Amino acid sequence: MPKMKTHKGAAKRFTFTGTGKPMQAQGRRGHFRRRKAIRLLQQLDRSQPVHSANERMVRTALPYGVKHAR
Repeated sequence: MPKMKTHKGAAKRFTFTGTGKPMQAQGRRGHFRRRKAIRLLQQLDRSQPVHSANERMVRTALPYGVKHAR
């Protein structure tokens, strides 16, 4: 059986918690930051869990992600 390949684009966007839950960074931080409230930008800094509908897709793209979670 050959090795499964990690999707490198997904590897840059998703991380796993110690319990194996996939996390993602929030959007809406790319531009127009000056007009957004500082409190909102601080909230957007935090990572959020991946929606359950997309979780299977993330796990197939990152087959070794849970194994190497820290």
